[in-house]
Amino acid sequence: MARYISFRRPDGTPSFGRLDGETVHDLGAQGTEAWLKDAVAGDLSALASTATYARADVRLLPLIPNPNKILCVGLNYATHVAETGREQKEFPAIFTRWADSLIADGEPLVRPPETTRFDYEGELAVIIGKGGRRIPRAKAMEHVAGYSVFNDGSVRDWQRHNIQFTPGKNFPGTGAFGPALVTPDELPDFASQRVQTRINGQLVQDQPVSDMIWDVAFIIEYCSTFTTLEPGDVIATGTPGGVGDKRTPPLYMKAGDVAEISIGKVGTLTNPVIDEA
Repeated sequence: MARYISFRRPDGTPSFGRLDGETVHDLGAQGTEAWLKDAVAGDLSALASTATYARADVRLLPLIPNPNKILCVGLNYATHVAETGREQKEFPAIFTRWADSLIADGEPLVRPPETTRFDYEGELAVIIGKGGRRIPRAKAMEHVAGYSVFNDGSVRDWQRHNIQFTPGKNFPGTGAFGPALVTPDELPDFASQRVQTRINGQLVQDQPVSDMIWDVAFIIEYCSTFTTLEPGDVIATGTPGGVGDKRTPPLYMKAGDVAEISIGKVGTLTNPVIDEA
């Protein structure tokens, strides 16, 4: 299965490539910065390798380090709606994250000093390949470049200062995205993949993608109605029930913890937790 990553070369410049075991095939032009978002509208499998590196010699970046948009779907699993005590709505809740709130696989999630309620949210991420506006549901999947794993880390007290989600979703380094992009042809049964979150090895979320209230095609149709989707845009599709804030007793992430989110063949995103210095 081909897996595509974003990384910093040994000289520090950003690029993207194909991960083959412990070998990274650089697919970007040498001598300059190269970005995965600029390539996802085309055929990634047709790109030629321009250099190779040992996996240990490069540093992973968030899968799309510089997306134009990160759109997040809230309350998209009935189990999560139920645990929050909310009513299911006719349309999805949509909010945004900023790119500087995200880290790569293996990097530490950063708990800010303003909270003791630092929560996890395992989610399937959808990366847009072909852009568009008012994309019909019947053609929506043609616009998907691939799938990845997302931890929509949440500072719950700041999320609930008012009815908006934005403050609690955008502290720097509180979310994670990666490690790799898997293309749709490699994963025709993506809806059957299970979103599984583990904190220090304890399974706390476990639900198939097919349980989403609004599926990927609907979400693309809906979001592209109010904004133009562009290549490299990211949609985090929502988290299942089992978030730490709604457990008894609550389970919040703290320094020394390890958050691990697996989505079947899509991959596993693993991040330790530290306190902000």
